[in-house]
Amino acid sequence: MRKMKYLLLFLSLLVFGKVSAQGEAIQEAEKAYAQENYSQAIELYEELIKNYGDSYEIFYNLGNAYYKTGKIAQAILNYERALLINPGDKNARFNLEVAKLKKVDRIDPLGEFFLTSWMRVVRNLFSVDTWASIGIACFIVFIGCLFLFFFSKWMRLRKTGFYLGIIMFCIVICSNLFAWNQKKAIIDRKGAIIFAPTVTIKSSPDASGTDIFVLHEGTKVFIKSTLGEWNEIESEDGNIGWIRQKDIVKI
Repeated sequence: MRKMKYLLLFLSLLVFGKVSAQGEAIQEAEKAYAQENYSQAIELYEELIKNYGDSYEIFYNLGNAYYKTGKIAQAILNYERALLINPGDKNARFNLEVAKLKKVDRIDPLGEFFLTSWMRVVRNLFSVDTWASIGIACFIVFIGCLFLFFFSKWMRLRKTGFYLGIIMFCIVICSNLFAWNQKKAIIDRKGAIIFAPTVTIKSSPDASGTDIFVLHEGTKVFIKSTLGEWNEIESEDGNIGWIRQKDIVKI
C-alpha cells in the first residue's frame, strides 16, 4: 500500500512538472512573439509541438509567427492544422483566408451539392471533443425522455418525452457522425500544402511524364495515392496529377 502511495505521488509530481515546464515554454514563446522576435518564437513553438504534441493554440500562434516573417506556405500549413483540430475557430479561419491572399494561385473550388456544403458548415461548428460531449449530453436527455414516456402518469409529459426523445436521438446520431468524420480527417491527413516555389504537375509518377499544369507555394492539394517518392494529388478545382513527395507537406 505504501509503495502504491509513493508511486502515485511520483506520477503526480511528474505530470505536474511536465505541465509546469510546458507552461513556462509557452510563456517564453509568447514573450518572444510580443517582442516581435518572430524567428525565436517560431523555434520555441516548433519545439513545443515536438515535445508535447499537436495543439490548436500552438499551431495557431505558429501560423501567426510564420505570417509575420513572410513565410506564407508555413503560415497556411499551421492555420490548416489548427482548423483540423478546432474547425469552428473563426480567428484561425479568418487568418487563413488572409494568408491565402498572399499566394500566387487563385483556385476556385469545385461546386458541390448544397446539402453537402451545409452539412460541412454545421460539422465544422465544433471540434471532435465538443461534438462528442454534445452526443453524450443528448443521450442522457434521451434516456430521461424514455423514462418520461414509459413511466409518466400524465399524457402531456409522455408526449413531451416521446417527441423530445426523437429530437435528442437524432442529435446523438448526427453529433457522433460529425465527431467520427472529424476524427477520421485528423487521422487520415489527406490534405497537403505545396512548399516548392513552383512545381510542375506530371501526368505519371515519373520525371519524364507529360507536364499537365503548374502550382505554386502555399496551394492546398489532396493526396489520392502514393507510389514511391511520388504522390497523386487533386487540386481544389478538380485537376489531378503527380507530384514529388518532397514538394509538399501534409497538413
